[in-house]
Amino acid sequence: MKKNIVFNKGLLDVFFEKNMLRTSVFMSIIILSLYFLSINKSEASFSEIRYFSLNVPKYIPKNEFVSSEVALKWGEMSLKTMKNTPGGSPTYGSRSLGYLGLTMYECVVAGEAKKKSLVGTLKGLAELPKPEKGQVYNWALSLNAGQAFLLKKLYKQSAPKNISRIDSLEEAIYQNELKTTDGKVAERSKLFGQAIAEAIFEWSKTDGGHEGYKRNFDSTYKVPVGKGLWKAPTRGQSAVAMPLHPYWGKNRTFSPTNSVLPIPEMIKYDFKPDSKYYAYMYEVYTKRKTLTQEEKEIANWWGDDPSQTFSPPGHSYNLANLAVKTAKPDLFKAAETYAKVGMAVADAFINCWKIKFIYNAERPYSFIYYNIDRNWDLYWPEPPFPAYYSGHAVQSAATATVLTELYGTSFKFIDDSHVGRPKDLERSVEYKARSFNSFWAAAEESAMSRLYGGIHTRQDNEVGLVEGKKIGKNINSLPWNIIKK
Repeated sequence: MKKNIVFNKGLLDVFFEKNMLRTSVFMSIIILSLYFLSINKSEASFSEIRYFSLNVPKYIPKNEFVSSEVALKWGEMSLKTMKNTPGGSPTYGSRSLGYLGLTMYECVVAGEAKKKSLVGTLKGLAELPKPEKGQVYNWALSLNAGQAFLLKKLYKQSAPKNISRIDSLEEAIYQNELKTTDGKVAERSKLFGQAIAEAIFEWSKTDGGHEGYKRNFDSTYKVPVGKGLWKAPTRGQSAVAMPLHPYWGKNRTFSPTNSVLPIPEMIKYDFKPDSKYYAYMYEVYTKRKTLTQEEKEIANWWGDDPSQTFSPPGHSYNLANLAVKTAKPDLFKAAETYAKVGMAVADAFINCWKIKFIYNAERPYSFIYYNIDRNWDLYWPEPPFPAYYSGHAVQSAATATVLTELYGTSFKFIDDSHVGRPKDLERSVEYKARSFNSFWAAAEESAMSRLYGGIHTRQDNEVGLVEGKKIGKNINSLPWNIIKK
């Protein structure tokens, strides 16, 4: 039996008269919501996304826990691309990792309530795209799209099969996330990540190292001549008898403070046997004759020849991979890990190259040949750039400093960076995984490996470690965290 519902018109009139303003606002919200829902977000260009100058707004929801698996996959893909792209160099490689790490961080930082964007802190980076107000994002998909976009830009010179691998990984991750992500959210997240990567790539063009792979060796550079100065090696890693990227030290650093570090002093050239300079060189000379099997394995492990591996900065970036794989942090801390390591390594190489071409210091071989023993033989072929100070030492120390800040002073890990490489038959060395109890222990071993290899003195290594720690601390000191007042 139907009940009759009787409306009292007078009461309704009073109700609406008293609540007209509230009703109007409510209806406006409904109409606007329907309008925005009708927009097809998939047709929007990522270049049209709005920009911001300060921090990402707090209304973007933070996920309780997002796996770092997607970040790890891109960390590994970056190194695979570096290794398989001909003409790689530690300088250009370090730069690439700096921008890839920063992009990873900026693609997800809006999802972490305690972290802030580095916009306005890094020189020239005044703005970046910002997420749409009140919308939900899948941060893993933003990261995914950003890494794919930038990696292809930085390594557009790579073989088509390498570019295809990048596309395949991006698509596989996208399709996997679609299983649990609304289609519109997925597309919005993808566009945001691409927009971040595009903006950072445009900014990267102004740092002095853009497309540095096209000019590894500058034929116009005049190599200084004199006692104790570097000479193009007769037995070198490069077939080109010119120095690698002699002007790299003029490039923009990520940390502004790292661009104004004091120039470390170097002991002056002295051929007298009772001098400290001679003693450093003599240590290299004698060590070559007494290398143990363990020391040979250390020298090989940290050799990181760019023509055969993902290069020295790639080795450091792989330590970030290992830290993420071992600690299993959430996506946001993983992205911060890659950003700090990438930027620390990039700044380390800029500073190192600045000092190398200020002093133009000779390698041990030339001093030993002319002052100690003309029959002395190198363990490793010489790199195509001056000695002081060690690039391995500085970038390893910078890496250890930022990773220790993130994961602690006692962090056990197994470095498997070169497992699977064929045995070095000439030196009878197999590439076995190495275990470490801390990141700093790995840095010290990396530095010492260069003395074992006969291409650096203890001075080169010790100064490199000191400078690398400074560089890493300056990366740590950037305003990563939101400070509550």
